[in-house]
Amino acid sequence: MSTTPHPRRPGRRATRVLAAAASLATLGALAAALPASAGQDQAGGGKGGKKRTVDVQLLSFNDFHGNLQPPAGSSGQVTEKQHDGTEKKIDAGGVEYLATSLRTARKAHPYSVTAAAGDLIGASPLLSGLFHDEPTVQAMNKLDLDVSSVGNHEFDEGAKELARIQNGGCHPKDGCFEKDGKGKPKKFEGADYPYLAANVTDEKTGKPILKPYWVWKHKGVKVGFIGVTLEGTPDIVSAEGIKGLKFHDEIKTVNKYAEILDKQGVKSIVTLIHEGGAPASQSYNYDCDSPGAGDGISGPITDIAKGITPKVDALVTGHTHAAYVCTIPDPAGKPRMVTSASSYGKLYTDTTLTYDRRTKDIVRTSVKSANHVVSREQAKAPDMTSLINRWDKLAAPIANKPVGYISGDIPGRGAGVPEAPLGDLIADAQLAHAKSLDPEADLALMNPGGIRSDLVHKASGSEGDGVVTYGEAFTVQPFSNTVNLVDLTGAQLVTALKQQVGGANQASPKILQVSEGLTYTLDMTKSGADRVVTDSIKLNGKALDPAATYRVALNSFLAGGGDGFPELGKGTKPLVGADDLKAFNDYLAANSSADKPIAPPKADRITIVK
Repeated sequence: MSTTPHPRRPGRRATRVLAAAASLATLGALAAALPASAGQDQAGGGKGGKKRTVDVQLLSFNDFHGNLQPPAGSSGQVTEKQHDGTEKKIDAGGVEYLATSLRTARKAHPYSVTAAAGDLIGASPLLSGLFHDEPTVQAMNKLDLDVSSVGNHEFDEGAKELARIQNGGCHPKDGCFEKDGKGKPKKFEGADYPYLAANVTDEKTGKPILKPYWVWKHKGVKVGFIGVTLEGTPDIVSAEGIKGLKFHDEIKTVNKYAEILDKQGVKSIVTLIHEGGAPASQSYNYDCDSPGAGDGISGPITDIAKGITPKVDALVTGHTHAAYVCTIPDPAGKPRMVTSASSYGKLYTDTTLTYDRRTKDIVRTSVKSANHVVSREQAKAPDMTSLINRWDKLAAPIANKPVGYISGDIPGRGAGVPEAPLGDLIADAQLAHAKSLDPEADLALMNPGGIRSDLVHKASGSEGDGVVTYGEAFTVQPFSNTVNLVDLTGAQLVTALKQQVGGANQASPKILQVSEGLTYTLDMTKSGADRVVTDSIKLNGKALDPAATYRVALNSFLAGGGDGFPELGKGTKPLVGADDLKAFNDYLAANSSADKPIAPPKADRITIVK
């Protein structure tokens, strides 16, 4: 893969500046038209009449996942803590509103840079996913995004596809999706912004597959950005997508490139890292530094932040889809801002970095940051509406096709509980598909991260309430995994269930969604693998036999041991079925109608002890 990003074209802000300059006859006329201090900070004793410090606005977001249209249901809401201690749900997100929010925030800020912390693409709704996320990249270009780290989902379609996303070109199989004014295929231009992948190297060359860092420069101010994804990316993506790549330790990588930037004279450094934490509250505006600095957050990012060199002045994070603005001390004990803006474009973070022209570094004690809601009550950005309408016209024939009917909301991604009603429905659908291949199929397991949204009863368009469209089903399961059948012993199943809360998943449990007939107790008062009560595991009312062999349905990702479930990767006698979306749609078609819609499952297969 090329390490050179797509040549950066002038953003809309740069275009406006050029247009303004062009309207004047000469540079001399321009100088005469402006006051002496224009284009500079106000005099304050600095060299050349400039103040010693200048405030740089850093706008950031993460985990957009191709959500061009406002996310549906609970996936499109943020929780806001009120002054009286109560919580309020606010509808948020959608690129039309995100564009308006960012453009409004930039006003009166001559020093403004916009950055993202990965997963801008991948696991996307149909409007973007159907076109290999080209619509989202176009939207990010229009947003004037300056730089982003890669996330694990940037590797969903492999390293070669990521190179195309960066550098442009039509898809190798599906070709060009759009046509120019003459009706000829229109080449996809790629991302204006550089994707940074400092800790992802080619196994053969040992070099980063994309640029490891990038330096933003404006009127003598320089801020370096280092981009990394989580070291554990191989555990949560398809093995085929990362073949030939190595993922390295986040701390060591960032420290290495921070040293390189420092030697180049770049003293102000921000790390964009696709790894995150678990905040103590789901409210985006809670105090993460109460009672002390960083006390309101736990998870992988806390140890990473404490290990990254003090040369780095701020961390923009992601991956956990959480919202937080925390001050976590660096290895020297100095306060350092660590932020995350939830997901799907529902929030953006506005951070003020005070840049000292003399030291070329950030004055840490002056750093301020806050998350802001991307409200749907503000005006839509017309250019984003136009972009959505253009791609929606291409997707409509497929997206609007009805595939099933539901009698109420079926929470999935936004359920907020270990066992989601939509998770049960998907597991049942996969078991049904498995039984059509092998009547001896016993049960199905579904990874929670593979459920990307909710099914909402209210109509999203003209289809009518309770109608599930192909586009809505695609949004729920966009990965095109196959439904696989494997043989596992009862003992292996017990081990796999314990891996939900032990091993790689002990710090952040991943509770598998189970098909009807499989029941057990999860005792959250215990720790690690002991949380799974072995004696409680039953299949169709009978205790699981450790020595018996069971025929298990699971998607190809889990069948490969993904998501920290290596035991599931040891299955034998594999049989590959259709893709999971087809299995889901077939189940909806066979088990629902306008007169008899599917009711939301009770989600009572796993007994939770708190």
